[in-house]
Amino acid sequence: MANLKEVRTRIASVSSTQQITSAMKMVSAAKFRRAQNAIIGMRPYAAMLSEIIGDIDVEDGVQTPYHEVRKPASVLLVVVTSNKGLCGAFNSNVIKEASARVSHYTDTLHVDKLSMITIGKRGSEFFAKRKGLVEASYDDMLDNPSFDSIAALAEQIMQSFCDRKYDYVELIYNQFKNSLTQILSTEQFLPVEPGKSQKAAAKQSQRNDYIYEPNKEDILRNMIPLTLRSQFYRVILDSLAAEHGARMTAMQKATDNATELLKDLKLSYNKARQAAITNEIIEIVSGSEALKG
Repeated sequence: MANLKEVRTRIASVSSTQQITSAMKMVSAAKFRRAQNAIIGMRPYAAMLSEIIGDIDVEDGVQTPYHEVRKPASVLLVVVTSNKGLCGAFNSNVIKEASARVSHYTDTLHVDKLSMITIGKRGSEFFAKRKGLVEASYDDMLDNPSFDSIAALAEQIMQSFCDRKYDYVELIYNQFKNSLTQILSTEQFLPVEPGKSQKAAAKQSQRNDYIYEPNKEDILRNMIPLTLRSQFYRVILDSLAAEHGARMTAMQKATDNATELLKDLKLSYNKARQAAITNEIIEIVSGSEALKG
């Protein structure tokens, strides 16, 4: 009977866990839909900005302070994780990649100064162990990801680059593809790379025939900061959508595993119960036979 009690306790525990993971999956699904709509709505705008700027600076040679390429003596890494766990390998992948980039800049390139800005408690807590590395943490930004707050941080980083506090800025985050797939991404934020990768660079005939007012130079100098702020905002939205998708998938798998475990436990319980009943019947029959004798 002690065995039956243990199995009943495990069944109750797994059943409770199944209810929790199922509820968390539904919560993540609701958050995922909102985050997915936000990033899907943002991407065309960001892509069009990049396309316009690419058409201007591919062959026109227009430069801004954000284009200045310097020897990377001072490097800033912006690491975007999540505030909560239970989302599979979402955070560990980013932390692993960020650790590899830290080793690359310190051990291979031997930069004079390496700094890090973390967005998300998981990354902040991990890299806080390395004294002097994390310059600032903006974990609360993920709770209310408004464009104004995110753009303000992007503007701060851009100004620090122009003031030569940083020579190179890199973003490390999970890019959203779908609810099952997150793409670990490392992007150069500053300096701005020329638009040589645009289709416009291939042939003059493929360039978009825009009419620029007042002129290309003024437009570019005004649009580059806007594009950088939009890029930074897109990265945060990408990470949020990827996080909720990863958590939804993880909770679905946990719920499925709990369901399978419950089946096995109930089968074990029924077998143990049947064995206990059989033993009781044998004892009763044996006692009855003994009395007859």
